[in-house]
Amino acid sequence: MAELSNWQELRDRRMARPGAKEGYAAARLAYELGKAVRERREQKGWTQGQLAAAANMTQSAVARFEAGGTVPTIPVLDRLAQALGAKLVVKLAA
Repeated sequence: MAELSNWQELRDRRMARPGAKEGYAAARLAYELGKAVRERREQKGWTQGQLAAAANMTQSAVARFEAGGTVPTIPVLDRLAQALGAKLVVKLAA
């Protein structure tokens, strides 16, 4: 139990730092975007290399994106969507 308490204290301290919540939100968004692309790619039975070729990217760029390591620009997301036969929808919701 002491370990859990220490972890919780460490997490709370880190989340209290300026910009921590925004950084966490950005990381979550990157992960969710990457997961969506990976799932769509796997549904098509494609490798990362096949997606990369179809989207005019490198396989390593696709791998980084799918792992949540980068947040792509809207044009890159659009290329990925087109390569996967999907429609990119960006919206703000209240």
